[in-house]
Amino acid sequence: MLNRIRYKLAQFMQGRYGVDNLSRFLFGLLLVYLVVTMFLPFRFSSVISGILLVLLYYRTFSRNIPKRYEENQKFLRLRDRFTSRFRNFRSDWAQRREFHIYNCPNCRQRIRIPKGKGRIMVRCPRCGHEFEKRS
Repeated sequence: MLNRIRYKLAQFMQGRYGVDNLSRFLFGLLLVYLVVTMFLPFRFSSVISGILLVLLYYRTFSRNIPKRYEENQKFLRLRDRFTSRFRNFRSDWAQRREFHIYNCPNCRQRIRIPKGKGRIMVRCPRCGHEFEKRS
């Protein structure tokens, strides 16, 4: 019985886009929104949650796979741009006792300089630009 239902569901989803990172994000957003609206009365809470739910199902059951893939890639680029700042901050914080981390003024390449060397000339490994920094 359960295998038959699973087979029918697999047949139905054949050729459809399915669930991706953007869909998971929308589902999480919908859950958070529903929990918040349980405690704070919003005027259009059912309309907004309905729109999120329809958008989620539309993306999951869509047959326009290239379009949904492109939407997901845009979401991933945006998410990576946002989360990379936190990753860099955490990495910089872990290395702060032993190194200074500077950005090249020419190409913005991140350069790690050991502490305690005084004022030194730094050469960017990417563009070759030289600049003076305190170590």
